[in-house]
Amino acid sequence: MAMVGLFWITEGSVYIGAEPVGTAAGVRLSKDGVEALGIEHGRSWSWDEVQRIEVADVPVRSASRRRFSQAFDAVVVALTGGGDLPPAFTVRIGAAEETVEVSVLTPIAGGIYGPVEYELSRTLLNRLVDGRTALDDLLLWRRDLVGDANPGREEREALMLKWVDDPS
Repeated sequence: MAMVGLFWITEGSVYIGAEPVGTAAGVRLSKDGVEALGIEHGRSWSWDEVQRIEVADVPVRSASRRRFSQAFDAVVVALTGGGDLPPAFTVRIGAAEETVEVSVLTPIAGGIYGPVEYELSRTLLNRLVDGRTALDDLLLWRRDLVGDANPGREEREALMLKWVDDPS
């Protein structure tokens, strides 16, 4: 798996937020559609049924504020001897007559996004929903990736720019 923006990409699926483990909540995108995962959700929609997917409460900070927040968190963990789960954000899946909210964990190290990566993620999500970007583009990139190392910020932003600028 690899993280790019708000997305956790495996060889067969793309998750908004971190891939859920066990009965944890999550949102999975596949060729067949969108699935809200977890004990309280268990719903799925075909791509034709999905009208919008929105994200809210995503922790976004400028580079300097992000570094400060991460340093502060590291000090807190060192002093308290424990760490918390990464921050959560909300994914809203809008279909014909319903909107489902799912709380997912951020996949990014430190849990905080930069403004550019966040905006590119939102644009890519909109393009996936309206069909202007194929989910296969993300899955093919993951299949070609050697190992499980996450790309750096600049590479992630370049990937998303490529995926949102592709006129396909």
